[in-house]
Amino acid sequence: MSRSAHPAGPRHADVLPEGHYTAPPTDLNALDPKVWAQTVTRDEDGVLTVGGMDVKSVAEEFGTPAYVLDEADFRARARAWRAAFGPDADVFYAGKAFLSRAVVRWLDEEGLNLDVCSGGELATALSAGMAPERIAFHGNNKDTGEIRRAVEAGVGRIVLDSFQEIVRVAHIAQELGKRQRVQIRVTVGVEAHTHEFIATAHEDQKFGIPLAGGQAAEAVRRTLQLDALELIGIHSHIGSQIFDMSGFEVAAHRVVGLLKDIRDEHGVELPEIDLGGGLGIAYTSGDDPREPHEIAKALGEIVVRECEAARLRTPRISVEPGRAIAGPTAFTLYEVGTVKPLDGLRTYVSVDGGMSDNIRTALYDAEYTVVLASRRSDAGPMLTRVVGKHCESGDIVVRDAFLPADLAPGDLLAVAATGAYCRSMASNYNHVLRPPVVVVRDGEARVIMRRETEDDLLRLDVG
Repeated sequence: MSRSAHPAGPRHADVLPEGHYTAPPTDLNALDPKVWAQTVTRDEDGVLTVGGMDVKSVAEEFGTPAYVLDEADFRARARAWRAAFGPDADVFYAGKAFLSRAVVRWLDEEGLNLDVCSGGELATALSAGMAPERIAFHGNNKDTGEIRRAVEAGVGRIVLDSFQEIVRVAHIAQELGKRQRVQIRVTVGVEAHTHEFIATAHEDQKFGIPLAGGQAAEAVRRTLQLDALELIGIHSHIGSQIFDMSGFEVAAHRVVGLLKDIRDEHGVELPEIDLGGGLGIAYTSGDDPREPHEIAKALGEIVVRECEAARLRTPRISVEPGRAIAGPTAFTLYEVGTVKPLDGLRTYVSVDGGMSDNIRTALYDAEYTVVLASRRSDAGPMLTRVVGKHCESGDIVVRDAFLPADLAPGDLLAVAATGAYCRSMASNYNHVLRPPVVVVRDGEARVIMRRETEDDLLRLDVG
């Protein structure tokens, strides 16, 4: 057997790369505002509060684990993105980050559009009242049922991801007697400085149609020939959790080059360009995300400069922030169960959740900030690994963190910046129930996605 192989089930510690950590913080009770939602603070007893409500009250009323979301923060971030790009650009919230009917209503009220990438996300958007013309439909393998529903509903754009999909969407639109607005997603050969599994613009991956070899140009030719399709622009997405704007500069240069070629060959200047999303957030104090107005200014200047050089009219820009809006707005609240010191190594702190509510650490080696939330502690720091309750040694929530040395069973921990992808990627591994999403605002809390029950699990088990 290969030394790198491991049996399905247990994943041994030496398979995962070693964590890396710096010196402990000077104050274990401090909260970095860059990492936490805007209303998160501590009360006079050191208990974490959000939206005017303390986490001990949240835990007592709703149980743990729970995703706790600051509604005011979510809305403020949505407004900031809308204001930064102004009326001459479009902001599509990427629903894959976190989507619920309450979120759809917030987006609608704050003036954002919505990007969906499955039939389920589309159903959620429509059921919550989002105007279909404000919806964009993504996906690398949309099935005919999903496409039909999107076209019937009148979604504002379908992003074409392959030659087969060009034909598929055109056929369904023609059958329904409609002319569907579309964009073509191109891969521009830019690999963002991010984890291999979430970099999406280099050619060797499943998304989009490559610029290389003239494939994107051929996709444009085929689309323009089909009366059932209205080609409104080109779409590009270069990755996720990006802090460096240089990748967007190269991507914009190549996309504008394609727009110039389209103009020269077909006499058509496409009116839109979508640069995707992927802008990073602060999971730890070491991360340095850019503000929406800085991103808007940088992207606008890049596109204007490239279009002027190509003697093109500047197209309308679209962006698709998801994580950048939802990510910082929520934290996951856990209760400590077992505290297990390992002499000379670290202390393992087991909580009542784990990889079923946050798979990102196991999947991407993601790093997180965790704090003791239910009280203030003046104890010294101890190096910990916060782990879950699942039957996997790779079930790690926070790989390396300093927590107070007096941490004990029954304490509450809060893991910051879990508003994006954690609930979306949640599972029932080991038949663990998915946590609720609890929204807090102005001292009041409510559930927008309830906790699963054992009845929910058994209802699906028809055997």
